[in-house]
Formats: sequence, C-alpha cells, structure tokens
Amino acid sequence: MSFKMRLYISRMHQLDSFLCIAVNHTSQYRLIRNFFRVASRLGDGIFWYGLMAGILIVYGAEGLTPVLHMALAGLSGTLLYKWLKGKTLRPRPYEVHQDIWLTGTPLDKFSFPSGHTLHAVVFSLVAIGYYPQLAIIVVPFAVIVGLSRVVLGLHYPSDVIAGALIGATIARLSFLLV
Repeated sequence: MSFKMRLYISRMHQLDSFLCIAVNHTSQYRLIRNFFRVASRLGDGIFWYGLMAGILIVYGAEGLTPVLHMALAGLSGTLLYKWLKGKTLRPRPYEVHQDIWLTGTPLDKFSFPSGHTLHAVVFSLVAIGYYPQLAIIVVPFAVIVGLSRVVLGLHYPSDVIAGALIGATIARLSFLLV
C-alpha cells in the first residue's frame, strides 16, 4: 500500500473517531441519552415488527406479500451483517477510546457494520416500495436509529454509513428478485 493511501486511511480513521467522540458526548445530557436509548431499543425490532403487524391489520391478505418481503430482506440482512462482523472483527468504539461513554447495550461484540442501521434501511425501503406514504414515518425513524448507535457509543459513523449502504443494496436487490 502506498504512503499516500496509508495517510488517507489514517486521516479517515481520525475523522471517524473524532466524529464518534463528538456525537457520543451529547449522551451526557439525560434527555438526549434517554431519547436515543428508546429509539435504539425500538430499532431492535419492536418498531419494525409492529409496522409489519400494522400492515397486516390495515391491508389484510393484501399486506402479506410486503410483510414477507420485509421479513426475507431482513433475514438476508441479518445473515450478511453477522458474517461481516465475524470477518472484520472491528472492536466497538468504547473498547478503543477512553473518551467514549457507553450508554447503550451492545447486542454483540463487534462494531462493523451497524446491524440496527442496516435493518432500519432495509425495512424502510421495502415498506416504502409498497406504501410510499409510510416514508414520513419510517425515514426519520431510520435516521434516528442510525444516529442512536453513535450517540450511545456502540458504533463509529463509518459503521452506520456502511450499514445504511448495505441495507439499501439488500433492499434494491430484493425488489429485483420479487
């Protein structure tokens, strides 16, 4: 690897760490910390399963295809992000930087990519593909879930960006297969 490339990677890592610390330090405020804890907890699946149940209640049998699509895309996301975490083995920010305050509960050991963000994007894009009117609810929630992961000290911004890109790719590919 060339010197310029190593320098570029080093600077990107420094920026990632700086942004992580700056965003994480907003968690010192109880209102912010608690807001993002709730969002993260809902992003564990509660919100998405509730959305799928709501679609079935409102649309009945017509909602079965979108819900199955969401479930299969979500399962694909789970398999891929678990595989990636096992391959990259990136430690969580609070394990690397003493300045990071862990204010959330990690679901697993590694950081890259953010599974919460990946799933928030997958579920949002698939839901919007069938019901565009849901965008006003699911898009802001997905953004908040992604931000929560950095605020709570669980992920670097690059983990969240990667999770979002992977989630968008899975959602797009899933529509090609349907």
